[in-house]
Amino acid sequence: QELPEVVLLKFFRSENTPGPARPTPEQLSNLIKTSLHYPESFNHSFHQKSLCLVPVTLLLSNCSQAVVDVMIDLRHKTTSPEALEIHGSFTWLGQTQYKLQLKSQEVYSLQLKACFVHTGVYNLGTPRVFAKLADQVTLFETSQQNSMPALIIINNI
Repeated sequence: QELPEVVLLKFFRSENTPGPARPTPEQLSNLIKTSLHYPESFNHSFHQKSLCLVPVTLLLSNCSQAVVDVMIDLRHKTTSPEALEIHGSFTWLGQTQYKLQLKSQEVYSLQLKACFVHTGVYNLGTPRVFAKLADQVTLFETSQQNSMPALIIINNI
């Protein structure tokens, strides 16, 4: 009776075994979707009170399946002369930076106050939002895609 032929098995391990797929910069810049909610126009009597305060809601939506660290910076100003001519300058009142963590698909609502000293058309779309995956050890967050300008009209009554 013949013995079955013995075959040696060799196991190969590629030296450049891919690790977990890293998200592309494009994916990282779309982790958080933002939207601003505010009145289209706001009437204020500047004669009675020189400061006009308008409540604004910044809605942050985590579009990913992962936990995301988010940083919001309100200190960013539009400095181009054309933008200032059209929109003018305003100030965010209160805290100027926020750090929070959003769970997968979580929506977070941040209450802000915009302060105006003159009538005019203003662009409220100045908050800068940065995000990174919570489990990634990176020194910087990726800037999130900014939406369209968020224009508000301030009227004197």
